[in-house]
Amino acid sequence: MQPTPEPDMPSQEALLNVIGEARSLSEALPDLLVEAKHIANTVAAGWHGRRRAGPGETFWQFRPFNMGEPVKRIDWRRSARDDHLFVREREWEAAHTIWLWPDLSPSMSFRSRLAAASKRDRALVILLGLADLLARGGERIGLTGLTRPLSHRNAAEKLAAALSHSSPRISLPDTHSIGRFSEVVLIGDLLDPVGETATWVQRVVASGARGHLVQVMDPVEETFPFAGRTEFRDPETGARLTAGRAESWRDAYQQRLIRHRTELSELARKAGWTFLVHHTDRPANEPLLALHARLADNADAAPRKPAMARGA
Repeated sequence: MQPTPEPDMPSQEALLNVIGEARSLSEALPDLLVEAKHIANTVAAGWHGRRRAGPGETFWQFRPFNMGEPVKRIDWRRSARDDHLFVREREWEAAHTIWLWPDLSPSMSFRSRLAAASKRDRALVILLGLADLLARGGERIGLTGLTRPLSHRNAAEKLAAALSHSSPRISLPDTHSIGRFSEVVLIGDLLDPVGETATWVQRVVASGARGHLVQVMDPVEETFPFAGRTEFRDPETGARLTAGRAESWRDAYQQRLIRHRTELSELARKAGWTFLVHHTDRPANEPLLALHARLADNADAAPRKPAMARGA
């Protein structure tokens, strides 16, 4: 919950607030897309991708011919320039589907004076930057429950357009479109009860997909720097709570946050997923680079059945 001096909103005003959030999202997305592409370019400049030999059309390298291989694999033009036989290898190309989802529920709008961006804006930059990087690699990308998977150079722009014309205020999306061997990336503050997140993860695991959880947090939510009489408001429900001496709550709050994060980490581990924490006072390229690497690692790994699917 976050401190605020505002009075309780009546239901009509709450409805207007929803409309205002949708307009704010639509107005912010063009600038966030530009920022995401800039960060994606920075990451791509230092990333060599998951290049290796395999079926595809893009030339990768020549290598010496090995006895026992089919003769038709020999590149006779290259071999004519040397005393050895050479094989032309193509780069491995195998697009798979990656579903992305940003938590755009009310708690994600929070931004303290210590942060470079709100949690919502940072989640969108990470998502759109990742979409841009994956699209360059020929992957199929979609917003789960909102769009079909796209295999297009301008996938990030198409996802941004879909988000601007929707109001996805739910933190955990529908899982019906998620299929076997696909991957899911959920980006949000993950402050819902762990039981709710676990139920959602179990549904994704049952579909045969793997996933990645990214917890985006404001630094104030970690340090709890409040002191004296402070009123906290839950942005999801509007509930209010007043602390006479907020500093006396700090230790209990931080212990509960650590316990919550430990449970999320354990949930991801049992499912065979990855878990990443990002703070909005840190550069956005850090989680983007980490996610891109983890997705590449998963693409290289053979399909496996996670522990949670075995009833762990």
